Amino acid sequence: MREFSALQGSVLHEFSRAEKRGLYKAIYKRRDVRGHFLSKAVAKELIEKLLDAAHHAGSVGFMQPWSFIVIRSDEVKRRVKHVFDRANQAAAQVHQGERRELYSRLKLEGILEAPVNLCVTCDPTRHGPHVLGRHTIRETDVYSTCCAIQNFWLAARAEGIGVGWVSIFDPAELREVLHIPEHVIPVAYLCVGYVREFLPRPELESAGWLSRLPLEELIFHEQWGRRHADQT
Repeated sequence: MREFSALQGSVLHEFSRAEKRGLYKAIYKRRDVRGHFLSKAVAKELIEKLLDAAHHAGSVGFMQPWSFIVIRSDEVKRRVKHVFDRANQAAAQVHQGERRELYSRLKLEGILEAPVNLCVTCDPTRHGPHVLGRHTIRETDVYSTCCAIQNFWLAARAEGIGVGWVSIFDPAELREVLHIPEHVIPVAYLCVGYVREFLPRPELESAGWLSRLPLEELIFHEQWGRRHADQT
């Protein structure tokens, strides 16, 4: 009887069918947006709503290591774009032949086009050196910040807002432009705004850069390399 009551309780906690559809829709239709931003302004209240969703992410030891720099200034965007351009030129050199040619055609940022830019940072010193659950794996502060970024991204998609993650930067140069303290880690630089469209597939997949890996190749059972639950 007690087991049946517990099962009833778990069903009560389940989302409705419509709620679940919305959640999975946001996950599967989320895109890394680069070249489809509109000039339409994003209301301050909506940005704050998305940041509140980010702020409700899980974090190790409830340390909440994230902070958010909201950027609307064209001058700041231009300076950040200059930092990107230098890093992007260097990144292109690691590829050769057709791969470099394809790289040169990729649109990898929307810094100037997006109405809002957002830098998400991680402060490893927040709450001191002994955060619960972080004693053996110090990097969990950055992992936690990535959870906040994903919350922001999914909430933005549900609101019809595109987000693009720009990762081609020299962190030291970005710190200088945004006056980020030396001990704080700039984890993500995001371009945020309304878009003309959300593509049916990730842009890099459509461009032929990489394909989505088959899920079955990424699942192991009980230990690394064991692909079948009954494998001995």
